[in-house]
Parts: sequence; C-alpha cells; structure tokens
Amino acid sequence: MYKVVFFGTPDFSVPSLEVLKDHKEIEVAAVVSMPDRPAGRGKKLKTPPVAQYAKDHGLTLFQTENINKDEALLSFLESQQIDFFVVIAFAQFLGERILALPKFGAFNIHTSLLPKYRGAAPIQYALLNGDEMTGVSIQRMVKEMDAGDICYDHQVSINPQETSASLFKKLEGEAAIGLKNFIQDFVEKEGMVEFRKQDPNQISCAPTIQKGDGLINPLKENAIAIINKMRAFTPWPGCFIYLNDFRLKVHEIELFPKELDAGQIDVSMGALLLGTANGTIRLSSVQPEGKKAQKDTDFLNGIKSKKLDLLLNKDHYE
Repeated sequence: MYKVVFFGTPDFSVPSLEVLKDHKEIEVAAVVSMPDRPAGRGKKLKTPPVAQYAKDHGLTLFQTENINKDEALLSFLESQQIDFFVVIAFAQFLGERILALPKFGAFNIHTSLLPKYRGAAPIQYALLNGDEMTGVSIQRMVKEMDAGDICYDHQVSINPQETSASLFKKLEGEAAIGLKNFIQDFVEKEGMVEFRKQDPNQISCAPTIQKGDGLINPLKENAIAIINKMRAFTPWPGCFIYLNDFRLKVHEIELFPKELDAGQIDVSMGALLLGTANGTIRLSSVQPEGKKAQKDTDFLNGIKSKKLDLLLNKDHYE
C-alpha cells in the first residue's frame, strides 16, 4: 500500500483523484486544493470541485492559499511518511521544501507531450498551432516548471472540429487513464519506474492565455490561423474584432471561396465576409455589444437599417 497526497482544484482534476481513491494499492492520505471562492451574481462562496469531491468521500482535505507557507499543512505532510504526490491542475507551485518530502517524489500530470508546450495552456496552444496530435505526460517534478524527467506518456488525437472545451473534456479522461497506467507500472515495479530526460532542443512554451489574446487580426493572420484561434479560445476568452466604432464578438467562423484583400469587409452576398492575410472567412455567428449572439445575416439586416458601411477599425491593429 502506497500513501499518496493529491493536489488539484478544478473539475478537470476529479477523475484522476477518483483513480487514486478507488485503487486497492493506494491510500489517499490527504487532498490539497484551493480555498472556496465567491462565484455567481450573488458572490456566494463556492467550493472547488476537487475539494467538494474530497468532502463527499470523507477524504482528509486541506484548502490553502499558499501551500509553501501553510504550517498546518507542512507539519501534516512531514508527519505522514508520504510515498508520492500526484499533482494535476492545482494552480500553485510546489516549493523545494514540499518537493523534498515524498519518498518517491512528486508527479505532475501534464496535457501535452513534453517538452512540447510547457506551461499553463498546453491544450489551447495545441489548437492554436493546428496540431493533429497531443497527449498526456507524467513527469517527476523539479523546481523548474514542467522540466522534470518523464516516466509516462501517451498520444491523443485532435480532430479538426475540436475546440478547447471538447479537448479539455477528452484530456480530462485521458489524464485519468494515464495516471491509472502509471500507478499500475509503479506498483508492479515497486516504485522503480523508468525515467527519461526531456530533449532541450524540443522545448516549446504555452504561457497563460490573456483576455486580449482573442483579438482577430486579419491584417497579419491568415484564414486558417484565425479558425484555429477560434477553436483554441472557445469558450474562453472568445474571439472578437473591431469594426467601425464597436467591438464585435465572433462565435463561428468558416472559410469562404472569395478573394478579398486583408482587412476588407464584404457584405454584397448577404454574409459577413472578411479578407485575411491569406484567404477569406465568413463570420457566420456574431454578437454585438450588449446583445445576444446572432447569425451574420440577422446582424447585417440591423446594420442595413442603420445605413452603415462596415469597415475594419484599424486604430486597434497598429
């Protein structure tokens, strides 16, 4: 029996915690998650999904803002003779004092084939770059982010219609499968699993996505890149464009067989067409500020009634 502490916060982490809870060779000594946060219009405190799962299943739970300074947590971990940690989507860095505690180390589940896409947003960057394949990696954690030696990985295909929402859901399950496979190997080898170092020549990064990253820039981005951006940023932060003096959210995009100059708007065919750096796209579902999402045809009917000529607002694209 191996004594394990699990670190995680969102829904994404719950299936992996369930793998540990249900494994006959694993004792979950504790679950560590983020504190409750205000949520919704009423700003009522909401418990993170991992913490709620721990409560529902009677697991020892610590919720802390800073694991590296929480003396109650640190004292507990130091008293327990932990075999290893499992970390997935936890949202805090584990300092050297904590990393040194478990007998076999701390293992992080990462949703890319490391060393590709080290960082906070590997799923979004795989879609941004139009990748056809991603994966799940498990690495023994070191001080440098996502730089530890790999002890498990497997590939996961990305279909052309995949969005960030659907790929997150797919990889949520694949992460749990990867952890189950890793635990089986760990148990069979009594902790003496094989490791391989990451190739420093293959490192790429996936930094945190910012709200402004969803800006569509047809003067510099081609049609395929914009479609990939839409896939990556659905549902958050979403994509948008500046036309005339307003900001227009874009919910659906498709390629369109018409030649337009980069940044040129064309509504002559009753559709909202946009020329890009290479290729033309139709903004087939849009959302004006303060209104609900609507088809481009409905949006154009409203614009027509106001007798507006739609132009890209280039002040936002310098």
